[in-house]
Amino acid sequence: MMNTVSLSAAPEVAASVRMSARRVAGAYLAEARSECVRYLRNPSFMLPIMLFPSLFYLLFGIVMGKSEGADVARYLLASYGVFGVMSPGLFGFGVSLALERDGGLLTYKRALPMPPGAYLLGKMLMAILAAAAVILLLLAMGVGLAHVPLTARQAGLLLLTGTLGVLPFCALGMLIGTLLKGQGAPGMLNLVYLPMSFLSGLWVPLNQLPKVLQQIAPIWPSYHLHQLGLAALGLDQADVAEQVGILAGFTVLFFVIAARRLRRYG
Repeated sequence: MMNTVSLSAAPEVAASVRMSARRVAGAYLAEARSECVRYLRNPSFMLPIMLFPSLFYLLFGIVMGKSEGADVARYLLASYGVFGVMSPGLFGFGVSLALERDGGLLTYKRALPMPPGAYLLGKMLMAILAAAAVILLLLAMGVGLAHVPLTARQAGLLLLTGTLGVLPFCALGMLIGTLLKGQGAPGMLNLVYLPMSFLSGLWVPLNQLPKVLQQIAPIWPSYHLHQLGLAALGLDQADVAEQVGILAGFTVLFFVIAARRLRRYG
């Protein structure tokens, strides 16, 4: 009798597990969609992310770099691509997380019947989509206005580098968002974002910086992403596996520290 009951209950248990898995997947998708729609409807977030790298590239890579040849426009395509990719990761995670912690939204979301990772996954997907949009815009400008000779493989590699390269900056932004109050987050993030861009050789080639700055450049994740961007466009012979490993290490380190702080301090 017991075996009969167990056997008859087994399909119901399996169905319950399958339904639970579907509900979990649905919660992740719903939260991801909600985050993406929320940021896409916020011009104050999307416009700077799209405008700053494109305007810098238009001025320095296309207008002023026209007399310097296609290699300058190609180099700056990688440089401003990395500069643009950093922004949605740092500000999309850092500022919003700090503000939402202060406003109690994060506490509210924790009380909802949803997977705890859905909130972070939604922000990560938003950052990936924003980074892809930045790279596509710069590629269109590079090919259409600067006439940079690119193969489809090079363009695809740069797009892949940008969309996945945003992840270390998501993790860094998440960590900074757990350290700062909401009102102070934008200013402090700019104090990280702008110096790190300069010290990584995104604005001025590293060989034109003082020796001491060249030696400390590898401590910044943006430096390693820049090396991958240059390699994608055929301008550098960087060890791709090594650079990817270093960026993955940055991502894991920042994320683990940030996750512990969120669990401890909320």
